[in-house]
Amino acid sequence: MRPVGRANLKVPPLGFGAFKIGRNQGVKYPTPYELPDETEVARLLNAILDMGCSLIDTAPAYGLSESRIGQAIGHRRDEFTLSTKVGETFVDGTSTFDFSATGIRTSLERSWRSLRTEFLDVVLIHSPGDDLRILQETDTVATLQQFKSKGVIGSIGLSGKTTAGAMQALDWADVLMVEYHLSDTTHSEVINQAAARDVAVFVKKGLASGKLAADESIRFVLSHPGVTSLILGGLNLAHFRDNWQVAMQSRGITPIGSA
Repeated sequence: MRPVGRANLKVPPLGFGAFKIGRNQGVKYPTPYELPDETEVARLLNAILDMGCSLIDTAPAYGLSESRIGQAIGHRRDEFTLSTKVGETFVDGTSTFDFSATGIRTSLERSWRSLRTEFLDVVLIHSPGDDLRILQETDTVATLQQFKSKGVIGSIGLSGKTTAGAMQALDWADVLMVEYHLSDTTHSEVINQAAARDVAVFVKKGLASGKLAADESIRFVLSHPGVTSLILGGLNLAHFRDNWQVAMQSRGITPIGSA
């Protein structure tokens, strides 16, 4: 378990990305997939918690993901760190964006309700790419800071696309989520700077949306000392268990049951 920067949290080197349990439209994965039913989702999420993966990452933009997490493992809320996002929603096949104070508040209220929780461990700004505009010209950061001060959010940060946005977010963020993998190391220096400022780094798209081999990619991402956790999704429990073993071993940890 690695401490999450300025936040009073500890997370494993591999977290579960809950995109595929809630959405299969408008995706960038090379292979199409069917959404699992609620029984399959419950089986998957509970098994993931049972193996020790205590970091779950979701977002309103992930379709049914938040509500399915709440339904399947809401009763185990004290067993995992929950990360979600604000700014983007996905309804009826279309993404919409709202970074106003009212929009952020509405998004948080919906997430609390869907996830069946009164506390969100991590909330990230879900940027479509215009990171600096969102950070400089909207009320998003100030609104998240207000909710954090009320004690209903633990840590806040940015899930962006640009190095400029990530660098600016280092002034206030507890957590950054960046894309980083064998084919794209653009954010390597951002990760270095985050580590120097005690800001946690969650890596998204570590397999380049399924285009890179898992073993080598996981080891590459987690070999960077500034990376806190790699977020990986999927619907195949056996594959996730294999990835979990690789991630733990890459950090010098012997997973339970592998001795």
